[in-house]
Amino acid sequence: MGEVGGGEATTGFEPVIRVLQTLALPLGHVAWNAWILAYKDSLVKESPPQESPPLSPQLPRSGLESTHPAIMHILTNLTQNKIIALLLRFLAAILTIAAITLVLQAFKPEWTNQVIVLIYLLPVMLSTVLWGLVPGILAAFLAFLAFNYYYLVPLNTFQVHATQDLILLTIFLIVAVVLAQLIGQARQGERLARSREWEATRMYELISALAPLQDISAVAQALADRTREAFDCTQVEVTTLEKKGDPSITARAPESDSVNLAPTARIRIETAREKEGELRLWLAEGNLSAEEQRLLAAFASQGALSIERIRLARGEKRSRLLEESDKLKSSLLNSVSHELRTPLAAIKASVSSLRSQTVDWNAPERSELLATIEEETDHLNLLVGNLLDMSRIESGALKPHRTWNALSEIVWGVAGKMRTQLQDHQLMINLPGDLPLVPTDYVMIEQVFINLLSNSIKYAAPGTRIEISAGTELDFMHVRLANQSPPVPEDHLALIFEKFHRITAADRVTGTGLGLSICKGMIEAHGGKIWAANEPGRFVFHFTLPLTLDGALPDSPREIDNG
Repeated sequence: MGEVGGGEATTGFEPVIRVLQTLALPLGHVAWNAWILAYKDSLVKESPPQESPPLSPQLPRSGLESTHPAIMHILTNLTQNKIIALLLRFLAAILTIAAITLVLQAFKPEWTNQVIVLIYLLPVMLSTVLWGLVPGILAAFLAFLAFNYYYLVPLNTFQVHATQDLILLTIFLIVAVVLAQLIGQARQGERLARSREWEATRMYELISALAPLQDISAVAQALADRTREAFDCTQVEVTTLEKKGDPSITARAPESDSVNLAPTARIRIETAREKEGELRLWLAEGNLSAEEQRLLAAFASQGALSIERIRLARGEKRSRLLEESDKLKSSLLNSVSHELRTPLAAIKASVSSLRSQTVDWNAPERSELLATIEEETDHLNLLVGNLLDMSRIESGALKPHRTWNALSEIVWGVAGKMRTQLQDHQLMINLPGDLPLVPTDYVMIEQVFINLLSNSIKYAAPGTRIEISAGTELDFMHVRLANQSPPVPEDHLALIFEKFHRITAADRVTGTGLGLSICKGMIEAHGGKIWAANEPGRFVFHFTLPLTLDGALPDSPREIDNG
């Protein structure tokens, strides 16, 4: 049997051998490149597009790429077809078994069949690892046939005479197929894990980019940029729909004019509630794989959720502003209606009494009625002034016109205007004579003192003392206005300068609830601060005013030379 295939038996094949030797080099190149292209195709099928490009430059290059570019071009185009690519992987598995068989036949090692069987398991594992489960099973059957044909007696036939050889051959086939399946499953699991990791990484990058954005145009641009980075695209376009006052937005990556060609893929950007826009892709080549389509759908869904989040946040903000506005209007109307009605009723009653001619023009009652009209008119003027000042503060139109003024002049002027309201309290003014001039808007700081004194009159018991004092601290004038009203709870000290905030019931104290808020706005417009504090036996308002105007102190007065 061992003589079969010897020199005498092969003399009839010499012409065939010479032909094969002539074609060996180009056929070998073609087989090698088919093997390489099959391996490359298997990498493309199993790896994310960005991590393993279709033609990896790290893979070995053969001489056929330079010596036979036409053949190489044909083979490369063939791999783009799925059926041809599968056939190439089958061909690669066949060539692997053929190569190991040729090596064993060329060296004819004196090994037992058990060793030969183990050697044939190697190409089975190699085919499964490189080209997948089906090529691996094909390699197992080919190895089964090759081992039977070349190494089991009788040689060069597919017949098996010995029971031991039949058992060995059967066990080899079972082991080879099971091994191919196990390796194929492990390879599939690795591929899925790598694909999931790639998808998770891309989704994390997209979510991280979209999370801080609060503008729909920025979300659209970020979605376009991340989509182009994740997929092999020449152009990505994201278009949002016009909704609820938001215009339609189109974002492109890279930023350029629109592409005239039809997009390779398009997907709706929508949530469970409604459609938000559309995502269009122009791929460099080929189509999206199943993993890429799933990731693209996740990208579109995440973009839709971000756009919906921004729209809902804007709607919530508008609703909150409307609610606060309605609440402000209600509080203002409730307060102003009462405050306006009181002075108007007093003025109306006084004027009616004067016109009724029941009061003698020279009687003392006439002077009292006129004084009532004057006081209530001042009260009404103060109320309207506070409302106007509050509207200017809210709109940001409050701009103080600061000039150099003496604080004592402002304080004594306010004391004179409010002498009637202060007649039931003891006003003490302790201002040093050497106080420097302070840059202020005279009318505004006057209004601050009026509001603070009015608040003190409301909450301090009649007959108690109200004290105004001031001093300099570094570059600021520190003013204190103290009264003997009850202490304010600590958690309310910062809130008393908010609009309509009151500690006591609103029906027990008159006023709009805007006075202290106006004081805060005017003091802060001057660059100062205002706060309140409880001190032993009294309650104190503090505020500071800067002593410099545009960084400069007042000019010293010049002596005039009369000659």
